Amino acid sequence: MKWVTRQYVHVDRTACPWLIKKFVDPEAGFMFVPVEKIDEVVKNEGAIPFDAPGVELGHHGDKCSFDAIIKKYRIEDPAVLELAKIVRAADIGAPEDAPEAFGLDAVMTGFSIMARDDHEAIAKTSQAYDAFYASCKLKLVQEKYKNELEKMDRTQRREFLRKKLME
Repeated sequence: MKWVTRQYVHVDRTACPWLIKKFVDPEAGFMFVPVEKIDEVVKNEGAIPFDAPGVELGHHGDKCSFDAIIKKYRIEDPAVLELAKIVRAADIGAPEDAPEAFGLDAVMTGFSIMARDDHEAIAKTSQAYDAFYASCKLKLVQEKYKNELEKMDRTQRREFLRKKLME
């Protein structure tokens, strides 16, 4: 499928392609256009619009486009839901809601400035989102197995956590 959003990606418009490729449409192709061209691209290309004014997969209230995609495609992965808190906090300017939001915003700003275009920015940020996802998954595993982990030495803990993250 083709997907279209506004050009000059930042937090939500880097997070959404990662989410779409990992959980919705592994073969997704993305187009980044001036906001005034989105309707035209949707009509002519049959692309699905996201993170643009007035679209289903856009901002609604205090929720960002990442949240809208999670809702529409019924993504229930607990680590994705945890990551959504970080993406939302960084995207809507509420970093106090998730301490990682400061870092996410800084990293996405750096990638978007360093990349020659939005496609390169998306490619480069994918590993950062993989890392944030792994961190969210790790947090959940640590919470779930807190009592067991307290009884392990550092090496045992590391191996236990790596094994659980791979499940």
